[in-house]
Amino acid sequence: MFSLILYEPEIPPNTGNIIRLCANTGVQLHLIEPLGFELDEPRLKRAGLDYGEYATVSTHKSLAICLEALGGPRVFALSTRGKARHDTPEYAAGDAFLFGPETRGLPQEVLESLPPEQRLRLPMRENSRSLNLSNSAAVVVYEAWRQLDFTDGN
Repeated sequence: MFSLILYEPEIPPNTGNIIRLCANTGVQLHLIEPLGFELDEPRLKRAGLDYGEYATVSTHKSLAICLEALGGPRVFALSTRGKARHDTPEYAAGDAFLFGPETRGLPQEVLESLPPEQRLRLPMRENSRSLNLSNSAAVVVYEAWRQLDFTDGN
């Protein structure tokens, strides 16, 4: 299926909501340290409810270590600074979606390490700042999964 990578996430309920998303879609969740919370944080557990046991969640010391563990997947970074719309790529099983921290987004050097066509954005009205992290993740995961006709891609 897919992998969803949260680079230094900061807000526990967002990660909890994303755990729930991953449990319901079969997407693997990867968290890049440092985290802005402890994984046993009550607000994280409340948002994820009892879905933690149904989701595959891994933590990694760095993005490089995560990508190596995933076998070098094709990575799509989501950012308000992205140029390509999220619905333009043809997604494939094994692709990874990378999201930055809620308050600052992905570092510029991380974005620039990817080809422009893999730096994605979600359409928004003019003068809008950004969408909530868990909402953005859901939009992208469901678009990619839709392209696979809601199968695991095999």
